[in-house]
Amino acid sequence: MSSAEADGITATYEETDTERLLTVERDGRRAAIAQNVEGYAMLKVRDGGAAGDELERYYGFDMALDHVAELLGVAVHDLPVPEDAADMGM
Repeated sequence: MSSAEADGITATYEETDTERLLTVERDGRRAAIAQNVEGYAMLKVRDGGAAGDELERYYGFDMALDHVAELLGVAVHDLPVPEDAADMGM
């Protein structure tokens, strides 16, 4: 597990048995980007964190980050991304 923080936004990257997860939190609100552990499937954006409802799927990490930023009410360039998560997406 690794994390990054900037301007009150915390991003945590972890791997489970089935998924790579990037969970981003700001002011008690959470959103997550999930990808299969092999790292080749579409990215799933979930509201409320890793166990939340899937809202959309994306091929590109940049599009998934944009959706997360929108959910949290911040600019996408304000989102910290742990180094381990930088290669997510197809």
